[in-house]
Amino acid sequence: MRFLDLLTMSVNNLRRRKLRTALTVLGVIIGVASVVIMVSLGIGLNQLMLEMYSSYGDMTTVNIYSNSRWEGESDDSDPMYLTDDVMKQFECLDHVTGVSPMLSTYVILKQGLYETNVDITGVSREYLETIPLGEGHVPEKGGEMELIYGNCIIQWFNNSKTGDSYWSTGEMPDIDYMNKPMFVIFDTNAYYQSQSGDGQTKPPKKYMINAAGVVEGGIEDYNNYAYSVYAEIEGLKTQLKQIYKKNPIPGQPTNKKGKPYPYFIYDQAVLFVDDMENVTSVQQAVIDMGYRANSQMQWIEQSQQTYDIIQLVLGGIGAISLFVAAIGIANTMMMSIYERTKEIGVIKVLGCDMGNIRNMFLMESGFIGFMGGVVGLIISYSISYVMNNFLGIGQIMMGVDGDISRIPLWLSASAVVFAILVGMVAGFFPALRAMKLSPLAAIRNE
Repeated sequence: MRFLDLLTMSVNNLRRRKLRTALTVLGVIIGVASVVIMVSLGIGLNQLMLEMYSSYGDMTTVNIYSNSRWEGESDDSDPMYLTDDVMKQFECLDHVTGVSPMLSTYVILKQGLYETNVDITGVSREYLETIPLGEGHVPEKGGEMELIYGNCIIQWFNNSKTGDSYWSTGEMPDIDYMNKPMFVIFDTNAYYQSQSGDGQTKPPKKYMINAAGVVEGGIEDYNNYAYSVYAEIEGLKTQLKQIYKKNPIPGQPTNKKGKPYPYFIYDQAVLFVDDMENVTSVQQAVIDMGYRANSQMQWIEQSQQTYDIIQLVLGGIGAISLFVAAIGIANTMMMSIYERTKEIGVIKVLGCDMGNIRNMFLMESGFIGFMGGVVGLIISYSISYVMNNFLGIGQIMMGVDGDISRIPLWLSASAVVFAILVGMVAGFFPALRAMKLSPLAAIRNE
């Protein structure tokens, strides 16, 4: 018997018992919708977690810190400083695509009546290119020192005469990074001593540093760069050498004689890794070298385990509904066999192949699964749309904007295929029973 003939017979048999078929399909619909929604919630939670961590920084970077202290390291051990030579060692590690040392210096920024104290952090151009700019450009490597301002730094400026700031008045300071000159005082100790009025300390020189750009976002939009001021590291080092010459640079360690080292020692470094999957191994390699290291991946992996368990539980809850639907399909097919016993006997007497009888019942149960899967998937998309666009569950549960229910294409296809398989499995034993019926006994059945 041809496949199309079997399909036609199966569909006609289901149409003859519309109410029973509809109720059985309804069970599959509920089961499929439950599974898809529960799994989509697990996927959504996992993706929101990744997006949340991604907002805190690049997930393919490793942050490195020295195990040495600027002062007081033990006399019998060499300092584990982060220097240019160490940066070259990091560059040779497997899966590392780039290294950015980080050098911070404490300064005072002044524009008009407003001033604030901040750390200027010198980083590589490669690092600067990862910063999302709302306006401006990335400073050139080794060029004239320029600054990139975090979008929230403006909150820290206060009126030098009244002491008022954004936090006390609610009014934004009159600061224009791009179009007004910003004066930077590097020697903060000399500045405060000169302000004390002792008359012995001269005010330090102010340097006019141009702005390269401003991080994108409003004044209250937090991101990983919002409260920082950045400069290209070679330009910053050149500027510091010009200011302090052979004198110790504030924040830089000195040797036992109190003299500065002939090279810069960095606060920390950032390694760029080629893939998220390799971050953990690179981090461990750095730790084995004797340095402290952390990355977003170590927190992500811990959270991932938790969300995997949550997704398993949610999927299990939905699977219970689909299991109940499978029982309903099996019951429907068994009842169908009892009602069609005589019909089955006639088919056998006419010489129909046993495999065709089995396939007919399997196709009926599979078609029930198919109808329930398709309708259940449509309902799942509807529920997902409502949850994402009207309930705001993602913001409530994770504190970030985003869809809490996400149904990828593979989940949609898997749901329909799984529903068909569940239907066919549920109808397998009834189909075997139909095959084993005695033709004569089936014909005599009333």
